[in-house]
Amino acid sequence: MREAAARGKYAPLYRRLAANCGEEWYVSFAEIEEILGFRLPNSAYLYPAWWSNGGPSQALAWRAAGWRAHSVDLEEETLVFARTEPAPVGEQPRKRRFDARRDWPPIPGGDWPPGFTVGREQIYDESGRLTGGPQDDPESTR
Repeated sequence: MREAAARGKYAPLYRRLAANCGEEWYVSFAEIEEILGFRLPNSAYLYPAWWSNGGPSQALAWRAAGWRAHSVDLEEETLVFARTEPAPVGEQPRKRRFDARRDWPPIPGGDWPPGFTVGREQIYDESGRLTGGPQDDPESTR
């Protein structure tokens, strides 16, 4: 896992976190972009789930360095990284059992946009297949 994090797109973040000696790191999205050398994807600014600790390559960077993300504030564009228990130097980390509450903690998503309503019939067809939502329905009056 560490080798992949050290070579991946988010390797600069991995190296920064691996070198951090604190227990928590309060950081802005702009600071992370400065470390990475590129802009975070729009989904990092729109969806708290992008910062989940069970996600793909970006989460690998902080998990492999011994950290987890929490307290994501999309309005302020900040988050807190907290140190997890690091593996002893020179030893392989023990595999932990999957725990959904620990590994994928719930992140409050906020309120729906004002006036947003959608019915089941606008999302699923008569066979129960996902259609994509009201944007696919030409008769929809959003």
